[in-house]
Amino acid sequence: MAGHRVEIDGGIMEGGGQILRVSTALSCLLGLPLRVQKIRAGRSTPGLRPQHLSGLEMIRDLCDGQLEGAEIGSTEIIFTPEKIKGGTHTADTKTAGSVCLLLQVSMPCVLFAASPSELHLKGGTNAEMAPQIDYTLMVFKPIVEKFGFKFDCDVKMRGYYPKGGGEVIVRMSPVKQLNPINLTDRGTVTKIYGRTFVAGVLPFKIAKDMAAAAVRCIRKEIRDLYVNIQPVQEPKEQAFGNGNGIIIVAETSTGCLFAGSSLGKRGTSADKVGIEAAEMLLGNLRHGGAVDEYLQDQLIIFMALASGVSRVKTGPITLHTQTAIHFAEQLTKARFTVKKSEDEDDSSKETYIIECQGIGMTNLHL
Repeated sequence: MAGHRVEIDGGIMEGGGQILRVSTALSCLLGLPLRVQKIRAGRSTPGLRPQHLSGLEMIRDLCDGQLEGAEIGSTEIIFTPEKIKGGTHTADTKTAGSVCLLLQVSMPCVLFAASPSELHLKGGTNAEMAPQIDYTLMVFKPIVEKFGFKFDCDVKMRGYYPKGGGEVIVRMSPVKQLNPINLTDRGTVTKIYGRTFVAGVLPFKIAKDMAAAAVRCIRKEIRDLYVNIQPVQEPKEQAFGNGNGIIIVAETSTGCLFAGSSLGKRGTSADKVGIEAAEMLLGNLRHGGAVDEYLQDQLIIFMALASGVSRVKTGPITLHTQTAIHFAEQLTKARFTVKKSEDEDDSSKETYIIECQGIGMTNLHL
């Protein structure tokens, strides 16, 4: 089989862990052996980090595959997938590596497993450079379920940078096929809500200050909507370590969801954290798309697998999205087109339609 391996260049485009996630998930689903070279070649710490390694090991275990070259710092791996099985699987980054990114890589695979799955994902739930678990629950989940499946996500413990220590349990049943989605009608914003949190030794005042600053910032631009941001003190037994952050979600009349989020860092004032999230949300509302910039790339793999044509209206196409499309096309027969939106309302904005003819992946176990 060695001659039939797909060669993946891990150093091009976005050049990070995302290439690994998209290509190994598709390799697992399609039964394509894979060699990924130049993994994270341009990063300050090249090669596999603990969170990438735990994601790869989970995919290997999900399909009884073989994995060569999988160690910290390695810039080349060879992956040979077998049949995807359901059941209980654990992935532990042993760091603050993101449980949300572990979920991104495993979810497409377990949808096409032989039986229901339970994933125990351990690491950071609210970590830098990755979606927060609240984003996964409040935005990703309701939208991705439009592809025709449901999943259950139970946050057992929250974990923050640098210690991690969080755990979520995700349960889902396999599907026969995925439905295509059409997210092109953005509607009007009807609700804005969210939560700020403090955990560990941080004073509750920080949560209140983040919320107040975010509300003030949104009010300047959106005056006619009640903005409901709840400050929360994470219970001691449900949070490991110290952290603070915020997520704000805007919901529209057509059920579109947009978010802005931010995490506290040493030396960053509570107000600044709140304002950063508010500005991110407002930016995501200005472009006229029907998804925010973080959901864009997360939908690509599902669009590629779906049965039929999916259409998603977005703001400016991110490098993560371009990267996901590139590798989805390289590994599947899915075809994507990206063109500027022709709606009059969008003429002054950077608004695009991503269209995909999915491959109609079918679960042969069902």
